[in-house]
Amino acid sequence: MPLNKIHLATIGVALVAVVYLLFFSNISALEYRSEAADLIRKFAPLPSLDTTDYDRRLLVLSHVPLSTTTSPSAQVASSTKGRLWPVKTAYPKIGAILPFKRIVAYYGNFYSNRMGILGEYPDDELVVKLNAEKQRWEAADPTTSVLPAIQYIATVAQATAGKEGKYILRMPDEHIDRAIALAAKVNGIVILDIQVGLSTLQRELPMLEKYLAMPQVHLALDPEFSMKSGDKPGSVIGTFDAADINYAATYLARLVNEHQLPPKVLVIHRFTQNMVTNYQNIRPLPEVQIIMDMDGWGTQAKKIGTYKRVITPEPVQFTGLKIFYKNDLKAPSTGLLTTQQVLELMPAPSYIQYQ
Repeated sequence: MPLNKIHLATIGVALVAVVYLLFFSNISALEYRSEAADLIRKFAPLPSLDTTDYDRRLLVLSHVPLSTTTSPSAQVASSTKGRLWPVKTAYPKIGAILPFKRIVAYYGNFYSNRMGILGEYPDDELVVKLNAEKQRWEAADPTTSVLPAIQYIATVAQATAGKEGKYILRMPDEHIDRAIALAAKVNGIVILDIQVGLSTLQRELPMLEKYLAMPQVHLALDPEFSMKSGDKPGSVIGTFDAADINYAATYLARLVNEHQLPPKVLVIHRFTQNMVTNYQNIRPLPEVQIIMDMDGWGTQAKKIGTYKRVITPEPVQFTGLKIFYKNDLKAPSTGLLTTQQVLELMPAPSYIQYQ
């Protein structure tokens, strides 16, 4: 949020004091650094979250008419008593993406042209296409700017056991580096997608920590390929429990606090009830914003119906929707969901993913 005049004035006072310490006082370099840091903390408070705008945007996403007599915070608090949305959770730390922006992501893997759009086109074409989607969504909802994202499947479930017997393939660093560079070309973020197979989040997350500790890198979990049953990935639909999701959120929160990062986004894919169990125990944190993403494919009516069945009635915090450029057009489909159809969902998704 922009600094006001009082903040600018106090920063000016702090800078004058720091200059005095540096040039006119007889103190050591170590003492100078300590004194300067204390002065800046004292006279230049950090900007704060605009909670009024935050709550107002939650109401808009939930299609709640804005009252001219009641504050947005009071409306959010009162509306949750009689309806599922919006969800009242802890306010995020400063720098949160949602609900101030809508994330529009391109998904896939560079090894495969069947897993999503990222593997189908060269980088320059992807940039053009993603920027076009960004402009389309901003035209559909001019009140919300769009943040592009490159959502790269960093840990891929596979049909063969591999050396560890975990039925996964971890992507090489150069692929993740390429995803980060591609995101920079669209002034966007990176979301690393994990399919754990027969492994666990406890084992897989630390292997990506050097990337997750970056301010522009976020996380997505795919319960479909979390094989707690011991079956091979793809043979049955997998599952994550609230405890798994809370573990991932807590892991990310630690990185946010240790590295002084803006809040992370945590995306959870879902198209059946059993893919996510005990949803009511999922705990969004000030450091981590949780998105429940409906990622099933099919006709317009089927996708809307699935969203209403597995996303709307089980509120967590924010929501998302995946659009399949190819699978959503298979017969008897008559076309992809329009931006208007998506924005009319309850609640309107804050995250749109294209595969």
